[in-house]
Amino acid sequence: MPNSRSRNPDAAATALRGGPRQEGATADAGFPLGTVPRLPAHAGFFLDIDGTLLDIAERPQLVRIDDDLVGLLPTLRDAAGGALALISGRSIAEIDRLFGTPIFCAAGQHGAERRDFTGKMHKHRVPLAGIRKAQHQLARMVAQHPALVLEDKGMNLALHYRLAPELGATVHEAVRRLAEELGDDFEMQAGKMVMEIKPSGKDKGTAIAEFLEEAPFRGRLPVFIGDDLTDEFGFELINQVGGCSVKVGEGGSAAHWRLPNADAVRAWLKRFVERSGK
Repeated sequence: MPNSRSRNPDAAATALRGGPRQEGATADAGFPLGTVPRLPAHAGFFLDIDGTLLDIAERPQLVRIDDDLVGLLPTLRDAAGGALALISGRSIAEIDRLFGTPIFCAAGQHGAERRDFTGKMHKHRVPLAGIRKAQHQLARMVAQHPALVLEDKGMNLALHYRLAPELGATVHEAVRRLAEELGDDFEMQAGKMVMEIKPSGKDKGTAIAEFLEEAPFRGRLPVFIGDDLTDEFGFELINQVGGCSVKVGEGGSAAHWRLPNADAVRAWLKRFVERSGK
């Protein structure tokens, strides 16, 4: 767990809740920011990508990083003293492909792999023979139902049914069965119109906790923004350490704060950068 001596979680949580520090005004783009706090200068950021910084695409490979985001993230990282990490279900290799360069701390495949501030890679060791067998079985299912999208991330398999919502129950059962066959090393993870097989024991919360033990995140107030069921692990960890958890979009969540969409997320982050003078 993060070093509690560097931060008073109760005081941090109290400072973020309500009062004059709360931001709920309308952003320059003309949409409501939602209910979010005014962040202190010593904030550090953990950001989901799909559905948080970017709108979700029908297929994961169709996502494109726009110039606005290309400009925002480096300035946000600098304003936070380097304390910015991308926390995604995508692999780190795919994150680097999207952004065109490996310049950010990152956790990929729901925490199964992580790149720290020094550039060192940390990977969860799991037997991959079984996951390759499961991949072949899911590929046969996709061949029968072309609207399904199978994403092979290396240690994770994700079966998307956004283009065929009527197949949701079928996808759920197929992934559940395969995860059980793989044994204790893997588990099933539900997301928005997607079911995944992922390594057990690692999630977005464990990845954030590992970052918080290291510079430049140690001692900063952690902020995690996400939109999906897989982000709930991160919200719970952030709440435990007295940080700022922000849910994007509708639906129940453990997060303490709320923003409506990716545009509002970017507007809130830009305000932090503007106040920092970067």
